[in-house]
Amino acid sequence: MQEELRNQKPGRSEQTLLILSGFFIASLVLTNLIAGRFFTLEIPFLHISWALSSGIIAYPITFLVTDIISEVYGEKRATTLVLTGFLVSVFTVIIILISTNLPIWKNSPVDEQSYNTVFGLAPGIVFGSMIAYLTAQYVDVQLFEFWRKLTKGKHLWLRNNGSTILSQLIDTSLVVIIALIIYPRFTGTSEPITWHSAVQIIVGQYIFKAVIALVDTPLIYIAVDQINKYLKKDIA
Repeated sequence: MQEELRNQKPGRSEQTLLILSGFFIASLVLTNLIAGRFFTLEIPFLHISWALSSGIIAYPITFLVTDIISEVYGEKRATTLVLTGFLVSVFTVIIILISTNLPIWKNSPVDEQSYNTVFGLAPGIVFGSMIAYLTAQYVDVQLFEFWRKLTKGKHLWLRNNGSTILSQLIDTSLVVIIALIIYPRFTGTSEPITWHSAVQIIVGQYIFKAVIALVDTPLIYIAVDQINKYLKKDIA
């Protein structure tokens, strides 16, 4: 039996799930790796300027992928992927912490200060991100399934946006509150920001995420349609 499994060619369904999972894990890891680099988003006609983390570019992709997997493969596989992503995040943090504490070679192309600036992890931010990720992704999967049952499998746009937009609000709020208010207050490692500042940060980050969620609606329709057509060839 074991030899049969080892030599068995993966079907279209397994191949597609692995590829989607790969994009999910890559987006999740990238979110943490590039989060320290901020950029300015300006909307001239509204006179609005926001400082946003680069991690916000990759993170919405994780919600898109879980929604695609929920639609095509079901709630259980989507939930399994969310838990897998959490374990991968923990593993990534452990490896980075080990690497930052190893003695640096004197001729290292990247000096210690530069490396720590990019990969040095603030415990509060990491802790907040982990809780926010697990909570928001779980809510996203559950809400997606709820809307799917309520609409009897119709109105994909509703369950995609209805699940993602709410879960993104939970994610953004938890990260900011835990990392910048609760953690500093209990540890005394830094000065906690005010609730007014927290609301400003949450609103700016959330509006961007919500817009991305709305923009990716055509993408989920195209992806689900093409994946279903591809998988039907295995059945035919």
